[in-house]
Amino acid sequence: MFSTFISAWKVPEIRKKIVFTALMLLVFRIGAHIPIPGVDRALIAEMLSNNIFGFVDIVSGGAFKQFSVFAMGIIPYINASIIMNLLTMVVPYFERLSKQGPEGRKKMMQIVRYATIGLGFAQAIAMAFFLRSAIAPGTNLVFAIFVIAITLTAGTAFLMWLGEMITEKGVGNGISLIIFAGIVSKLPAAITSMYTYVTSGTTSILVILLFVAFAVLVIAGIVLIQEGQRRIPVQYSKRVVGRKMYGGQTTHIPMKINQAGVIPIIFAMAILIFPATIAGFFPANAFANFVARIFSFQHPVYMICYGLLIFFFTYFYTAVTFNTADVSDNLKKYGGFIPGLRPGKPTSEYLDKVLSRVTFVGAAFLTVIAIMPSIAMGISGLNLYFGGTSLLIAVGVALDTMKQIESQLLTRHYQGFMK
Repeated sequence: MFSTFISAWKVPEIRKKIVFTALMLLVFRIGAHIPIPGVDRALIAEMLSNNIFGFVDIVSGGAFKQFSVFAMGIIPYINASIIMNLLTMVVPYFERLSKQGPEGRKKMMQIVRYATIGLGFAQAIAMAFFLRSAIAPGTNLVFAIFVIAITLTAGTAFLMWLGEMITEKGVGNGISLIIFAGIVSKLPAAITSMYTYVTSGTTSILVILLFVAFAVLVIAGIVLIQEGQRRIPVQYSKRVVGRKMYGGQTTHIPMKINQAGVIPIIFAMAILIFPATIAGFFPANAFANFVARIFSFQHPVYMICYGLLIFFFTYFYTAVTFNTADVSDNLKKYGGFIPGLRPGKPTSEYLDKVLSRVTFVGAAFLTVIAIMPSIAMGISGLNLYFGGTSLLIAVGVALDTMKQIESQLLTRHYQGFMK
């Protein structure tokens, strides 16, 4: 992997893309420390110390609890993408757009951008209202809330643009890399916290070493699952075109165990934040306190809902990205078939059955990785937000980015690290 990166650095075109990506991520990290004026940041940090905001703070790279211009991060963009994916399955217009190729995807992305601004502004208004007690005394409350909401929405819009620029002119998926940068930026603070736990006697060095060893095993498992695939053999029949004979070769259809990547966890976390966040607006209400309690990270209800949502989004996203009917039709169109199966419906049904079984393994793995930090926090009492979820996202994004770099190197006859 390191040799691949060194080879990529030697190519001027790829080097420019890497430098551009690094500079854009640096802009993100600088913006995460630009505070919103007119508010008491210490009071806001105290109000946002609840565990339900841990994931938002990780994704935003600490900008949320610092209440900077990037405090909302790209959560509104994620929510808009979830809504668009759901509408694609149920609304014929969006389904037609998804099948119109680049032009259709361009229109859908434009709708997602507008939805991101709308959702971001609504979320920013709610956040500013919730934190109104931290606004400087003597300030017009309505005007201050409006200014804060506009600033937060502009920060989200800028991050969305930044991610698209990285995708277009840099390497890797821009939105995923922004999330990756936010997670990695919390690593020094996590190491410092562990050191504090040891020096204060809260835990022993043995527990920390066991945690590190377990993290290494988790990373190895993540790589194994992310790269694992079920290969369906495909045989192409021979056909004569003019005076030449084509076909006759054998290939395969790769079905990844984790076809959806880290998307299900991000979607599930984004949805589960809402109940506790809304309940936080009504601290004196008994029902709101009940909702906030059951949707805390360590509560069984939260873990069950989290696992079910991960399973749902894993199957949902896999069905969106891997259409077995289309694969079967394409095989039939080009003279391909799976040995022992007739082209058409029997092939599609077989692919559905295999995909369902493979996806179950991937969904189960994602669920275990996701709820593992909550269980560890409940047993050890340590604050381990940099747990399985963060590792899964970080490792998944790193692998995808390296694959993109390697694919560009392969066009220049370089040997990559994937054999």
